[in-house]
Amino acid sequence: MGLNVEAFASADSFLRREHYDGVGCIVLDVRMPGLSGMDLQVELSRADYSMPIIFITGHGNIPMSVQAMKKGAVNFLAKPFDDEELLQAVREAIEKDRSVKAERAKVHDIRRRIDMLTPREHEILRHVITGMLNKQIALKLDIAEKTVKIHRGRVMEKLSVNSVAELVRLAEKAGIEPPEYK
Repeated sequence: MGLNVEAFASADSFLRREHYDGVGCIVLDVRMPGLSGMDLQVELSRADYSMPIIFITGHGNIPMSVQAMKKGAVNFLAKPFDDEELLQAVREAIEKDRSVKAERAKVHDIRRRIDMLTPREHEILRHVITGMLNKQIALKLDIAEKTVKIHRGRVMEKLSVNSVAELVRLAEKAGIEPPEYK
């Protein structure tokens, strides 16, 4: 099927493996030697290992599948299952992982650019995303309007945005909050 696969004899042998940062998914049986698939899911969650998990089992039940899905599993297949059903679940999980990693890379790039801002530029950014005009920001910060305009221009340039709308979306992705006014 053109997929690169690694097999492990147990959850412990998987945990000893070097962390894989590529795109993929993990197919786990609920019952495995040593740690169960459900226990491995908990361990991976604690370790912030976010690769999508597909469970397969001949011993599952509805509460078990609900628990696995609530903890982040992307699918729970009961044995016997059709090969195509598993392949489709794997394709979907890989696509989900690809999307998540691409979004993470975008956020990382945004944060890298935000880290290039000076403290004053960061302060101006937080005010601009509220929709305030330069003169309103200048009044609020007790600085000249021209100073706000210069810093605002640098913020737009450093963050590679052309509009306030783009700046707002970028700030949202980076988790930047507007200032609280009293």
